[in-house]
Amino acid sequence: MPAMIGSSDVVLDVAVAYPEIAGLRAALRRRDWPACRALLDQLEPSARSAALSSCAAELGLEEFLRGVLTADATDASAAALLGHHLIHVGWEIRSGRYAQHVSARQFHRFHDWLRRAEQVLIDAAARHPRDPAIWTARLLTARGLQLGLAETRRRLDRALTAQPHHLPAQLQFLQSACPKWNGTWELVHGFARDAMQAAPPGSPHAVLVVHAHVEHIFGDDDTDVFRYLADDAVRTEIYEAAHRSIWHPEFRHGPGWLQALNAFALIFTMLDDRRSAATAFAGLGNLAAEYPWNQVGDDVNAQVREARAWAYEGAS
Repeated sequence: MPAMIGSSDVVLDVAVAYPEIAGLRAALRRRDWPACRALLDQLEPSARSAALSSCAAELGLEEFLRGVLTADATDASAAALLGHHLIHVGWEIRSGRYAQHVSARQFHRFHDWLRRAEQVLIDAAARHPRDPAIWTARLLTARGLQLGLAETRRRLDRALTAQPHHLPAQLQFLQSACPKWNGTWELVHGFARDAMQAAPPGSPHAVLVVHAHVEHIFGDDDTDVFRYLADDAVRTEIYEAAHRSIWHPEFRHGPGWLQALNAFALIFTMLDDRRSAATAFAGLGNLAAEYPWNQVGDDVNAQVREARAWAYEGAS
């Protein structure tokens, strides 16, 4: 259920939207791996992948998880989480800046951590070739180590073979398809559109279409935002995506629901559509996600508060 704490509160913790993440965090902090496995084993694949990646930032996981794997080298969840954790450490060193603003030392340490993650994940993928969480993590290492789009696509295909429409993997591939990682806007939009249309109606996969447009708006210096959003084809695609997902009667609070409503709240705000933005914010309650609001400005809380107040004022 959406969190309703106060009229101006913004809750950015995904664990409030997805209780399984809160449970996994608590078990990890107790270093209770049997409890972690009991929780993870009951999740459907997309929820499991999302929970594993969401807990990657927990402190001190490497020693603990290597101990778990020493006791049982076949534990796929421990390997996937360790891989995600090592990737997270590396990406924190690199930062989210464009390459020209990252030092040679940062790149060296970043790649070192990603190679350590790859060693864990290669072994895990050999043992568990149909585990989409492992392939989702390997999409991140492929991007960071710049292994190329062909290899990245191969890893996506392995994830989708394990579970068709695996949204965590598709979201990672979308980032890799962007020009900042040597992809193209044609690839970004084509992939997002095809993935959304292939997924069942009412699924959250339309988030891919919105993320594609947001990346294009903020990732291309030559893009005129107002002209881009005034394009009839762009607007039509966004509204068709909403009808296929968050406005579809089959839309549910399953894996990806927060990200979908959050993305539409932003894009409708950018489209100056108060009524549609208000419907997305109403579905969120006080919840939001950092991305893609952090593309607009550093203070995500302020961005969401202001946009939500604007939407509700105009829709009342």
